[in-house]
Parts: sequence; C-alpha cells; structure tokens
Amino acid sequence: MTPHRILIIDDTPVICKSLEDRLRSKRHSVTTCSSLGEAEKKLVTGVFDLIFLDVELPDGDGRDLLERISEISPRPLVIMITANATIEAVVECMRLGACDYITKPFSIGQIDIALKKATDIQRQVKVTNFLNRDHADSLKMIGDSPAMRDLRNLINRVARTNATVMICGENGTGKELVANEIFLHSQRVDRPYIKVNCAVISEKLIESEFFGHEKGAFTGATEQRDGRFELADGGTILLDEISEIPIALQAKLLRVLQEREFERVGGNKTIKVDLRVLATTNRNLMKAVEKGDFREDLYYRLNVFPVSVPPLRERTEDIESLANFFFQMASKQNGLKSPGLADGVVAGLMRHRWPGNVRELQNVIERACILGEDGKPITLDLMGLHPDSLVRPTPEAALASEFPASAPVPISSAPPASPAVQPLHEVEKTAIFQALESTGGNRTKAAETLQISIRTLRNKLAEYRVQGILPEVMTEEPAD
Repeated sequence: MTPHRILIIDDTPVICKSLEDRLRSKRHSVTTCSSLGEAEKKLVTGVFDLIFLDVELPDGDGRDLLERISEISPRPLVIMITANATIEAVVECMRLGACDYITKPFSIGQIDIALKKATDIQRQVKVTNFLNRDHADSLKMIGDSPAMRDLRNLINRVARTNATVMICGENGTGKELVANEIFLHSQRVDRPYIKVNCAVISEKLIESEFFGHEKGAFTGATEQRDGRFELADGGTILLDEISEIPIALQAKLLRVLQEREFERVGGNKTIKVDLRVLATTNRNLMKAVEKGDFREDLYYRLNVFPVSVPPLRERTEDIESLANFFFQMASKQNGLKSPGLADGVVAGLMRHRWPGNVRELQNVIERACILGEDGKPITLDLMGLHPDSLVRPTPEAALASEFPASAPVPISSAPPASPAVQPLHEVEKTAIFQALESTGGNRTKAAETLQISIRTLRNKLAEYRVQGILPEVMTEEPAD
C-alpha cells in the first residue's frame, strides 16, 4: 500500500491518538489538529492525500470545511468521523465530497476498511487521469493465417497467467496490439493498464517517469508525482521498446522485477507494488547483451515467456483482410466515399516486400483513399508503391531478418528480384542519409522523420562513421 500523507481533524484526544497510532503503524505520515481554525492553517502550509474530519468541532461544523477542501488542487480524499450517523447526515457528507465515513466509537477494523477504500479510490483516480492523456490503440489483431493462429494460441496460453512476457518483432508488426490482447484476456483486465514508451522518454527523466519523484527532488519538481509503476499497482505495465532503457537504469528496473519494490526519486520510503510486466522490443536483445548494451540478468528476468510477432511477409494470406479493414477505417475517419479496392489491388499488395510491415500497409491504404476520387474504386497506382518494390524477398533476405521467420514464407509466382532492387541495408542507409540532409544534420528531427529512436540513429551513425561513409552534412559532429 502506498504511504499517504494524512491529516486528522478531531477534538477528542483518545480517538485522535487511537487513529494516529493505527495509521503510523502502516507507515503513513500523520498530522493532527483539533479545530477548524488549526486545520485551515495546516491545509495552507501542507499537502495531504487523505483527511479524517470530525463533523462536530469546537469552532464549527466539519461539513463547512469539507466544502472548502473540495476547492483544493490536488484534492485530498476525506473520510468523515461522526457520532450520529443518520441517513441524512451521511447523504449530506457524500454530497459535499466525502468518500466514506466512520462512526464513533470505531474499531481498528473499521479504520482499515475505510483506509483501503480510500486507497482504491485514489489509485483509480490517478490511473483515470493518466489514461485520459493517453490515446488507446483501437486496432485489433486481424488475420487467420497459420502464423497468426499460432500467435493467438500463444497469447491464449500466457494471458491467463501472471508470467512476464517479452514480445519481439520488427517495426510495424503490431507488438503493442499483442500486448493489448494479453491484457484483455488476463485476470487483471479490470485493473490499471499503464503503457511506457521507453524510446521517447528523455534519459534524464526516465527514472522519474518509472518510479515517480518527491517534491524538490530536482529542478522543476514542484510537487510529488507517482511514477508509472506506482500507477500500475494491482494491474499491468507495458514497457514498450525495452531495449532503449539506459544501462544505468537497468539495475533499478531489475530490482523492481525481482522484488516488486522501489523508491521515488528523492525519496527514502520503499513502495511495494503488485503488477504484471509486459515488454516489447524490435531488437535482438541477446545481441545487445553481447555488445554490453543490455544487462544479461535483466534479459533473463524479462524473457520468461517470449512471443515473436511474425512480419507481414510471413503472413501474406492476411493482406486482403488487413487492406479491407484499413480501407473501411480510412474512409470512415476521413469522410471518403469509394466503393472499395479495385480488382488486382490485393494481388499487387501481396507482391510487395513490406519492410514497414502492417503499419506501412495501413499508411499506404490511407494515402490511396485520400488521393482517390469519390465513387471510384481505389487502384494500385494510388498506393505510391515503387514498381521495383513489388517483388517478394529472397530466402536469404528473410533469413537476414533480426527476428528469424517462425513459419515458411509462402511461395509466390512473382518474378525474381531485378538488379535495380537495393539490398535492405542500402535502403536503410539511403533513408537515413536523406533524413539527415533534409534536417541539416539534426539527429533528433531526423529520428522523428524516420520514426526511430535517437539511440537507434546514433548506433547506425557510429557504424557508418567506422566505415567512413557519413553524408556531407555529417562531416562535423551532428547537432541534436
């Protein structure tokens, strides 16, 4: 249970002391006072998560203070203490914003029940506020190919357990969708589901994002903040692109996975959590371990149940259903009117290499829908696919993938690759160089353009620098 900052407002010394002792025994920070006037001073100078408020105080009615507490931001939860718990009085307290009430004389059990209720409410409010800033992915897993059936079977097996799951796959394959499916079929589906994109959080802030911070822990920390692990208590946390976590933070993450406990940045109170961990990566983490970029012990702690998401080239049978789904979605979102995909479009799409996988297919379909004319079907020439790209990859290219094929690539009658087709690493290099040229060598903007992390771009540039093939705009140390 997360420690609370609690204010007790009661003028009966015995009751106040009994309540204070019980709360302190649970490691909560407790402040006491015996009047409305004293309480208002405490509220001006301090911040509280929870208030126990007596209805009858020497200088007034506690319900008057309850109304003023509702204007405090962030608003603390209030449990009313009353000697006369009439229905009318209870209803009035609830109307004014109290979350619960206890009746004098109360037992230790009543205190614990009220405290647990307040903790649950507080957690739900924090999670709701957090999720309101997050845009949940509305897409679902689509396809009935053998590779997808195998994937669904794995999901069904592991979802109902509490095992940590490592979801591997190339960019655009739908790793986050797989994580969503695991959560939706888990025993924690009615509890918090917190997502953290490790690739987009600044290295300076990622520890605070993970574990939260105390007020004054660093410049700009004007108030206490709960981290993502604390928000996920009781539920599930998704660590998206786990390979991008700085090596210095990996030891602390390992402790959370092993002990399910941590401290906020700038704090010394140990916070225990009960949660399930899902992680995704587009890199081969074992290779990262060999290079010293990822801790071996953390790798084995995360890789309890690995799930590999197949690339689109290994499930071309699903392209038709995916294309039709994306067409319907794009038409609805953009208010477009088209009867559908023209004859031959699906066959053409099935010959494409799809290095960007399902995400690339979605983008291609949406672009074609926007360019299409109302009342006319969507044709292949609207997709913007280069003719040389409409060739299936060679077996050697498939084996060179970061994540080896889990199912054989279907045989295609497409013509063999022409000499004009560049190797994948050359295509990658060309795209990186073009992005850097267009951004004047700014790596941050180039990474955003390429939809990759800044760390991935830096690693690629380090390789090119060793090979002596940096673009002209990178002759000096590039800007961020």
